[in-house]
Amino acid sequence: MKLRLHFVVDPMGWLCISVVFGIWFYNTVFVPKLVLLPHYDEGHIPWVLVVCYYIASALCLMALVRASTADPGRLPVDPHIPHSEREQWELCNKCNLMRPKRSHHCSRCGHCVRRMDHHCPWINNCVGEDNHWLFLQLCFYTQVLSFFTLVLDFCQYYYFQPLTRLDQFTTRHELALLRVSALMGVVMFGGMSSLFYTQMAGILSVSSKLSTSGSRSWQWALAEVCGTRWKLLWLLPLRSRKPLHVSHTSLL
Repeated sequence: MKLRLHFVVDPMGWLCISVVFGIWFYNTVFVPKLVLLPHYDEGHIPWVLVVCYYIASALCLMALVRASTADPGRLPVDPHIPHSEREQWELCNKCNLMRPKRSHHCSRCGHCVRRMDHHCPWINNCVGEDNHWLFLQLCFYTQVLSFFTLVLDFCQYYYFQPLTRLDQFTTRHELALLRVSALMGVVMFGGMSSLFYTQMAGILSVSSKLSTSGSRSWQWALAEVCGTRWKLLWLLPLRSRKPLHVSHTSLL
């Protein structure tokens, strides 16, 4: 399955995603410049810590780009409806197109989306069947990067040894830049943690209702959202999602 790109023409959405990208860029540039690289150069921290930070930053950026540009599950103008599933389809009264149940019409995007969760202005895209897993990845990696940043800011204040080689820029602006970084870290970590919890609770609550009849487990619910039964692939943004047609026992 090819990666299908999807772009929404919405100036407000462009502004929101620019803010998110700006926060990522700030912490990816200034935190290493002020904390990671100087302490690594002086032998205070291992190289593994630097590599892990850049990996978390790269995964966060990839999840952001993929979630904002992936097709959320837009329905075609003339969809192919299997005869056995016709009772599960209905007519949208806004775009006058047939859609499966649990689909919704997005007024921002101007079309129906399969299993639409919501339209997120911060990624300038809908969150639907085909990019819900990417949205979960974005929430998760943003939490990881924000928490990593907060820990580094805290260590810079109270734990790391004083630097012996400081340039003029760092000497003048270190405190202000770290405070801005810490503030953004708290806001992003708190907001994304709440959003991630809400998303996971919604997925698992549906799974728990269905599991009472033995229809599927929580592992199957997450595998269905992510489009693969391989749990390691749930964390990789550079892949495509495919509908699952596997047995529940293969996930146990």
